[in-house]
Amino acid sequence: MPTSNYKRYSLRTRVFSGFIIICVLSMASAAYISYLLLKRNAEEQSRTDMQNRTNQLMAALDYAVSLEPISTEQIPEVLGSKILEISDITKQDIIIYDLNGQYLLSNRQRSQVSQKEMPESVLHEVITYNRRVDVKEYDQAVGSNKTSSYITFQNNAMEPIGVVYFPYYHSDSAHVELLNKYMKLIALVNIGIIALSILLSWFISKNLTKAISNFSDIITRITLFDKDMAPIKYYQNDELGALVKAYNKMILQIQDHKDRLAFSEKEKAWREMAKQVAHEVKNPLTPMKLTIQNFARRFDPDAPDIRERLREMTDSVVHQIDLVATVATAFSQFAQLPEKQNETFNLNKEIESILRIFNNDRIFVHANKEDIMVNMDRIYLNRILTNLITNAKQAVEDHKQPIINVDVEQINKRVVIFVEDNGVGIPEHMQERIFEPSFTSKSSGMGLGLTMVRKMVEDYGGEITVKSEVGKGAKFIISLPNNL
Repeated sequence: MPTSNYKRYSLRTRVFSGFIIICVLSMASAAYISYLLLKRNAEEQSRTDMQNRTNQLMAALDYAVSLEPISTEQIPEVLGSKILEISDITKQDIIIYDLNGQYLLSNRQRSQVSQKEMPESVLHEVITYNRRVDVKEYDQAVGSNKTSSYITFQNNAMEPIGVVYFPYYHSDSAHVELLNKYMKLIALVNIGIIALSILLSWFISKNLTKAISNFSDIITRITLFDKDMAPIKYYQNDELGALVKAYNKMILQIQDHKDRLAFSEKEKAWREMAKQVAHEVKNPLTPMKLTIQNFARRFDPDAPDIRERLREMTDSVVHQIDLVATVATAFSQFAQLPEKQNETFNLNKEIESILRIFNNDRIFVHANKEDIMVNMDRIYLNRILTNLITNAKQAVEDHKQPIINVDVEQINKRVVIFVEDNGVGIPEHMQERIFEPSFTSKSSGMGLGLTMVRKMVEDYGGEITVKSEVGKGAKFIISLPNNL
């Protein structure tokens, strides 16, 4: 199987296939080894039977010539009658040749003996090395394997007096039949084991991949924006358990780093906010101080315009006090948003209701569905849209007619709101900082509007982004989860 094709299969398929391949190879190897062992055992048994018959035959012949020393010429006389008896006892044909390989005696008639003379090579090996020589061949007449054994025949003085030949017929049918029965039994057992292995491997691969798939789903759903990263619950003490422990440990570390980073970012934001508030408060205090000091220095109760001057000073001070109050109000709204009161309502109708306060402006609303139901706080939605529409109006140059498009779309389990204007746009280097506290591109204001909008959107697990091109306007995109 090519590697590229193998990688396209699922983990479950690969685990299942691996089990089956290993099982089949194991069974085939066991069957082949069993076959070799049985065949070897059959051959060993055949050699043992032949050796036993040889020993039995030679023992009978040796006993027959053990009474007195005899010569080659005396063999027919001494064994003439006994060779028939020995052949009947051993159930074996016997032929005796002299030391020159010529026929001497047999349990059969001379005319029935086909081999009257020994092969010269066999005779030489038997006489020279004084050992048994076996010649294996197949007897066509009998239809069986035959081992022709030649062994030196000695008298009681241990002198060679001839060569004994006897054919040993051995049929493999009995061993083959036993082997066939055994192989059939092995095949049945192997089929059962393979079937059990298929079920077991399917069960194991299913549970393994199911656990991995569950872990994958949990990990895929987790994002850095989740408030609580739930650990995976797994109670088995195995390799997957070690993986889960490592993952849960990583989750705790990430949560700890998130908390520290959030605290650090919050502390930094409040520090910057405090500087900005101090700066915004200090700005009106200086002219207030100068106005009062100048009035006190030039104060003349008898001056004819004293009332007019007092009114001007009062108006100036009140104006500066109003500026301080505006700063305090904006800061208070950012620091403490009202508690959310979620309710289910029709988003399309609610947006149209919010935008009625801008009835003199060219604001167009579009939706991909007639009724998009959401569950959230109406005040939060009102503040979000009011801020974005107000910013969109202020971004349009004085000589242009503002055109604002509000698009609402429901995409699967998310609701997306687009607010697009035809204003001056936002430079690319400012787009990343547009939601930071105290950052503003306008000549007035504290830059808290978009920061507050982002905070309210993130309170609902959503996100807000901006796309803009200088001179062509800006588009704010709000994406909120909708679990209805």
